[in-house]
Amino acid sequence: MAADDCETVPLREYLAAVRESDVRFGAERDRRYTEVNLEREKALKIKETADLAALELAREIQTYKDEKANELRSQIERERGSYITQAELKPLADFVARQQGRQGGQEYQRTSSGDLMTRTIAALSLVVAIVVAVALLINSR
Repeated sequence: MAADDCETVPLREYLAAVRESDVRFGAERDRRYTEVNLEREKALKIKETADLAALELAREIQTYKDEKANELRSQIERERGSYITQAELKPLADFVARQQGRQGGQEYQRTSSGDLMTRTIAALSLVVAIVVAVALLINSR
């Protein structure tokens, strides 16, 4: 191509065309930035809503856990009185030991600790079974 074949444009027209192109480009860029900002705001609102819902759900879950823990604590406190302590078991063990001694023809007969414990547990089981049966009978009425 020779220099003669090219069309020449006056500098003023060229600069005006470049300026117009820059203005259109800037307007398009501004429009896109505005759209992005609007979408960002929408996303932020959605996130805030989700955060509030998650916080409320966490609050409900914690309340439920606290209620269940309190129920369990109350149940344990109610049942705590149903169990016999070592101090309360001693008179029963002494009684069982005296009874075994009388049955053997002696006032006191030595027994192994395992044998005494087995008999004590059997007696305790009988007492607990009676208490449970009475409690069930009372609750069924």
